[in-house]
Amino acid sequence: MTPRHDPIEETPLTDTDDIVPGETVNYADTFQEQRFWHKITRYGRRAGREVTRRALQLYFVLQRPDVPVWAKTTIFGALGYFISPLDAIPDLIPAGGYVDDASVLGAALIAVSVYIDDDVKARAEQAMPKWL
Repeated sequence: MTPRHDPIEETPLTDTDDIVPGETVNYADTFQEQRFWHKITRYGRRAGREVTRRALQLYFVLQRPDVPVWAKTTIFGALGYFISPLDAIPDLIPAGGYVDDASVLGAALIAVSVYIDDDVKARAEQAMPKWL
């Protein structure tokens, strides 16, 4: 039997030529820190405590110097989705607009869970009362 050609398996997920060890991939078009804080401060209450906590924990994981590029890329993607006005379920839908965001943020948290230490959790909790 001839092996099946699968172009997806042959396509790299990222162009690794531009990645320098110790640096993150620049996803400025999707994740921007200013847009993240705008979303948290303006919509944190509407998004709810758990969504906001997840987003803040991921943000504070980014501040750790020991987090590898793959983990930061995962976080940039999840936070980019969170701040994006276009997603699977529009955020303006009452009582359900942030369900997809919660799922994406939760999946990212699981993926990078080894980097979520007590300091990250404490920083996220300290930031929570400011917006909720």
